[in-house]
Order: sequence, then C-alpha cells, then structure tokens
Amino acid sequence: MKSKLLTAAILLLVLTLVLAACGGDSKSSSVSKGGGKAHSSDKVTIKMMHLWPDGSNSAQNKLMKQIIGEYESSNPNVKIETEVLENEQYKNKIKVLSASNSLPDVGFTWAAGFLEPYVKGNMFAPLDDLLQGDLKDKFVAGTTEAFAVDGKTYALPVELNIVPVYYNKEIFAKYNLQPPQTYEEFKDVIKTLNDNHVTPIALGSKDAWTGSFWYMYLADRIGGPDVLDQAVANRTFSDPSLIQAAKEAQNLVKSNAFVKGFNGLSNEEAKSEFMNEKAAMYAMGTWEVPNYTTNSDIPQEFKDKIVFFKFPTYDGGKGSVNDWVGGVGVGLFISENSKVMDDAKKFVSFFVKRWGELSVTDAGIIPATKVDTSSVKLPQMFIDVLNELNNANKVILYLDVQMKPVASEAHYNLTQALLGNAVTPEEFAKKQEDALKAGK
Repeated sequence: MKSKLLTAAILLLVLTLVLAACGGDSKSSSVSKGGGKAHSSDKVTIKMMHLWPDGSNSAQNKLMKQIIGEYESSNPNVKIETEVLENEQYKNKIKVLSASNSLPDVGFTWAAGFLEPYVKGNMFAPLDDLLQGDLKDKFVAGTTEAFAVDGKTYALPVELNIVPVYYNKEIFAKYNLQPPQTYEEFKDVIKTLNDNHVTPIALGSKDAWTGSFWYMYLADRIGGPDVLDQAVANRTFSDPSLIQAAKEAQNLVKSNAFVKGFNGLSNEEAKSEFMNEKAAMYAMGTWEVPNYTTNSDIPQEFKDKIVFFKFPTYDGGKGSVNDWVGGVGVGLFISENSKVMDDAKKFVSFFVKRWGELSVTDAGIIPATKVDTSSVKLPQMFIDVLNELNNANKVILYLDVQMKPVASEAHYNLTQALLGNAVTPEEFAKKQEDALKAGK
C-alpha cells in the first residue's frame, strides 16, 4: 500500500514539474519572439532638432508642432522629443554632436558643401529607399540632387525658392512691351525702356550673389541644365558656353540693362528702385512673392501691377525655359547611428508629405515637394509659381551654394569684377577654375 502511495506521489510530482516546465517554455518563448526589436506597442522616442524657434520663426514653429502632434496622435507609441535652436546655434551644436557621434535621430541640414563632411564621416543615413517608396515622384525636379553625394541621397528638402524675373506690367503696357520669350526679344525690351528713359532692371550687385543669378541663367540657357553642376563637380570652367555666358553678362552691362551704379548698390537699395516703380524688372527669389501678394504693408495698387516671366531662351542654346536658377533650403536627415532607424524613416516620410500639404497655405513657404494647386486657395502669383515648379525641367542650385567656401567667395568677387568690366570673360573663367581646383 505504501509502495502504491509512493508511486502515485512520484507521478504527481513529475506531472507538476512537467507542467511547470511547459509553462516556463511558453513564457520564455513569448519573450524571445521579439528578438530585441520594438513591437508596435513598444514605446519609441525619436530625438529631433530643428532651427525654427517660436518668435523669430513663428509660422514654421507652429507648423512643426502641428505635424509632430498629428504624428504622435496617429502613433501613440511614438514620442518626438524636440530641441529647438536659432540658426547659428543650431549649426554649432550639430558640429559638436557629430564630433561625439551623438547626433539626434532626425535633424535638419543644408545642402551641398555643408552636407558633404557629414556624409563623408558616415553621420547621415542614405534615404533613397524613401524616394523609391512613399515619396516617389513627390519632389520638384532637381531638388533632392542638392542633397546627394556620389549618387546617394542623404537628406530630403522641405523648402525651395526659384528666381523669376518680376516685372511691372503697367510700365510694360505703357511702351507696348510683352514678356520676352527669347533672349533677342529680351534685349529689345531693354533697348525700348532705355530709349524712354526707364531703368530696365533693378540689380544690387554689391551683394554679389544677386549678380550671379544673371550669369547662371545665361550659362544654363547657352550651355544647358548640367553645365554648371559639371563645372563645379569637375573643377573646370573651360566649357565654351561658360565663357560665352560671361560675355553676354558684360554685354548686358554695356547695353545699360541695370540700374546706374548697380555694382555699388546693396540688394535692398536696388529692390527699392523696383518697389518705387523706378525700374521695370527685378530678378529675385520667390521669398519676395509675399511682397507682391499678401504683405499688408505694401499698397494693393502696386501689388496688382507685379507679375513675372521665365528667363527667356537663347538662340541655339541648350537650356530650357523650364530650367530655373534656385535652391533648396534645409532638408531632413536621419542619423546613421540612430537606434530607431525604421521609426525615424516613417516619421520623416510623414513629415515631408504633410509639410508639403500645409507649408504654403499655413506659413507662406514654398515646399520642395509638388503641390496640387487645384486643392489650395492662394493668391494667383503663388499658384503660378507652384505650377511652374510642378512643370520644372530642373532647378539649378545657386553656384555659391554648390561651391566650397573659398571658391564661393572667389565667385562673388569674380562676378563683381566681370560685371564691372575689371576682368575679361576668359580671365573670369580661368580664375574661377583656379579657385575650384584649390579645393577649399
């Protein structure tokens, strides 16, 4: 009897141990299935830095908060932890953080020369997978290239400006002028205005980047949309179209196209000539569009007179009327060392799309993504600019932004010298090439 009881007790003990073991296996299995990866219910914190403090950049700041709030509401497991710094402070902190490999998961960077050292240091993650996924064909042509190095894209642009030629249609009408379609027609417009003692073009080339707009457009229309990019990339300015563009720039000066004393005027001084209707045309970035549409400080009577045209084509040239001189603003990067890479990419994709939908109407900012103008209510000039961007062949990044700092400074000086007739077109090209080859 005792033997049977002992046997039963042993069987009961074994069964209890087996069941406990099974329970233990089940529990450990549920833990190991995660493999250390975050589940959709796991809490995720994405650290982000941006450069739009409330006050100095209130429209952008408000938009940032709105988009982040929307994302967190749709993804309750995700927290976007932000740090906001003013422009120069932001640049300095990014440099410090990169030195210790502690960049935020998501942040903003400038294009070309600013971006390159971070890419070379393996600090930014390539984002081409996003461009082939949710963001495929969403960007204006030529914008993501500004954030590309060796064929890979390392940031996604959120802002964009192009340079139209604004003109006073009342002045044009007075002298029976039409917006020029060709460069020959453009020269005829200049001659007619001069013959009637009207300053054709407001230009303040003391700030030499404004003079560079004219050279860049001439180079594109003569040599095609890639000639400037290739010149900077290959560190050569020997292409004949670049020298011809310099000759045409000097011919504009000789034809009295620009306001008197333009090389000694600041951009603001030249701009006042246009705003006071003393000059018929003014080539400047689309950041000026609010002055001709929504700025309540500008008389409506003046705003109603201002429209724009595309820089005209050059006879025999390779450039298209749909090539624009312009540039992206900042773009979003993701740290190569981010521990929440997948979540960061999902957030960045959402952010770029939502920013594109809201930025024009809510902040007066032109995004780098294409905008469906049929679905937004905006002043006509904004609509016209956005439609041009949707149809752009290429946006050619400002030369001074493409170049490294020393070469960029040389470009400023050489542009002033060219327009001041202090160097020949050949000397202009040779000295610009020398500055590029110095690699600084």
